[in-house]
Amino acid sequence: MLPPLVEFDVRTRGAPARACPVRVGVGALDRMVEDVVARPPGRPLVLISDSNVAPLYAAPLLQRLARVGVEAHLETFPAGEAHKTRETKADLEDRLFRLGIGRDAAIVAVGGGVTGDLAGFTAATWHRGIPIVQAPTTVLAMCDAALGGKTAVDLPGGKNLVGAFHHPWAIYADVATLATVSDADFRGGFAEVVKSAVIADVGLFRWLEDSAPALVRRDLAAVQDAIARSLRIKAQIVERDEREAGRRVVLNFGHTVAHAIEAASGYRVSHGDAVAIGMVAEGGLAVAATGFPAAHVERLRRVLRSLGLPVAWPEGLRLEDVVAAARHDKKSRAGRSRCALPARIGSMPRGGAVTREIDASSLTEACRHLRTGADDAD
Repeated sequence: MLPPLVEFDVRTRGAPARACPVRVGVGALDRMVEDVVARPPGRPLVLISDSNVAPLYAAPLLQRLARVGVEAHLETFPAGEAHKTRETKADLEDRLFRLGIGRDAAIVAVGGGVTGDLAGFTAATWHRGIPIVQAPTTVLAMCDAALGGKTAVDLPGGKNLVGAFHHPWAIYADVATLATVSDADFRGGFAEVVKSAVIADVGLFRWLEDSAPALVRRDLAAVQDAIARSLRIKAQIVERDEREAGRRVVLNFGHTVAHAIEAASGYRVSHGDAVAIGMVAEGGLAVAATGFPAAHVERLRRVLRSLGLPVAWPEGLRLEDVVAAARHDKKSRAGRSRCALPARIGSMPRGGAVTREIDASSLTEACRHLRTGADDAD
């Protein structure tokens, strides 16, 4: 028997202050259809989806909306991180203009993190901002990207360098859509769940150590639990710091190295795999910087490997390219890399030392340690 939907709200204090409903579980898309009829975020709706997800979920959703009398349109773009660009956004905007979409409309992002970022950024700037509904269809988008209001496109030299904060009207994470996600993408999404556990919840980390086999075999109850617990952690952090003016940067653990790996590889390395590798590298940095126990780095490696995630340096990737890319990360200051480093599994350093400046030699050494294979031993 499938568990009921997990339901909670994320409260934002911006203008205007409001509550963003979050619904996680099988049937979340059914709830979305009910909600947009009962309290429309805007009319018409514009569904934005990539070329892979559109025929699977966006097109059927379009038909369901039509059956209940909701005017909606579907706009697609080529799948892949390589298309999360200013050019793709401009093309979508041209299509919105031709459709006559005004500021009384709303956009629905149906897909993974690329779709959520791109559609969200389009909504943030169209007529200076229209509502965005997030309907994520990957583990990564469900447990992280859909929540928090970060929207962006990539530049050739770096990830998410052009964007805006634009909180969603609602989030509907229907775990039934994960049936069509590849094994690699499915596993990759759990890197963000591990990150949530490391920065905020040692109990969740222990649960992941015990529940990895159930997650890998796609047990829906376990998957729903992992996603919902990760989302609740992020929601609590975002509610206190909506625009990353302070402690919200703890969510970036592993991401300085991860974003650099993605950019240096031409996005050949997926975000989830890059975050897994990035957490191991930054965990090593944390040993000296915050006193993060070396034994906790080993526990981190083990849980990542049990979830089928990589913990060694990507083959064929030049270390110097990654270190150079890290200097252009949006968390950098004056060309110096900064990392959010944990104190222990389940907690970040107290006080103002949320991120640490990392010099190029330390970053190089942490990455070289992975490249030699020393961190991939049993």
